[in-house]
Amino acid sequence: MPHFICQACAVQFAESAAPPPHCPICEDERQFVPARGQGWTTLERLQDSHANGWRRLAPDLFAVQPMPALGIGQRALLVRTAGGNLLWDCIALLDGATEAIIQALGGLAGIAISHPHYYSTMVEWGRAFGVPVWLHADDRQHVMRPDPCLRFWEGDAQPVLPGLTLHRLGGHFAGGAIAHWSAGEGALLSGDILQVLPDRLHLGFMRSYPCLIPLPPAEVRRMAGYCDRLGFDAIYGAFHEREIAAGAKAALARSAERYCAWVGGMVEP
Repeated sequence: MPHFICQACAVQFAESAAPPPHCPICEDERQFVPARGQGWTTLERLQDSHANGWRRLAPDLFAVQPMPALGIGQRALLVRTAGGNLLWDCIALLDGATEAIIQALGGLAGIAISHPHYYSTMVEWGRAFGVPVWLHADDRQHVMRPDPCLRFWEGDAQPVLPGLTLHRLGGHFAGGAIAHWSAGEGALLSGDILQVLPDRLHLGFMRSYPCLIPLPPAEVRRMAGYCDRLGFDAIYGAFHEREIAAGAKAALARSAERYCAWVGGMVEP
């Protein structure tokens, strides 16, 4: 039986003879059901209609993204380290060309995902490369396709490879995570737990981006304070051209201060 994929969020479901009656990921207040209604596809169909594009963001850091866009439109990041490669976040399309490119780059030692909106076809990826898929246990209820390759971690920090540690930041989801990469000046891989904004000078913080549900200022201050303890100069976000290549720690502090001032009513429109 097929594993159906929601066309709106690109999350893959457990096998079934017919498409699921609804998508809990889209029906959650952080996402939405499109006006045209819920639609479904499969990985096999996507392999016929889409291809993945690659972009080198920095030494040992690559972005991979389906073309045309799928679901929410996020990219995945491949980080190369001496101890193995990590795929950060996940995309729905996995095909032979993508597998060959990743193997040429050294394969994968693990996969880690920031939050449920990017779970996509994570089980296909974990099985294809024979590696664990790291998810925070606080978001376990959002897993639509259980599998032994899923590795649930708890608490606030989880090392996954030398120089790469996951941190639970919360905010967007209870288990919302970022990855800290200690190479060079250090970098955060933020998904949209910390949303790099189009000006590439600021970050956004929301419970729901499409539905415009803000986070409380106290929560944003906590998130920013947690990140301030980490060493980093760059932040790489979830979408194409959403990265702050230098000065990211100052940008995060500045963005949190601006957000809290506006949401907390400390400035006048």
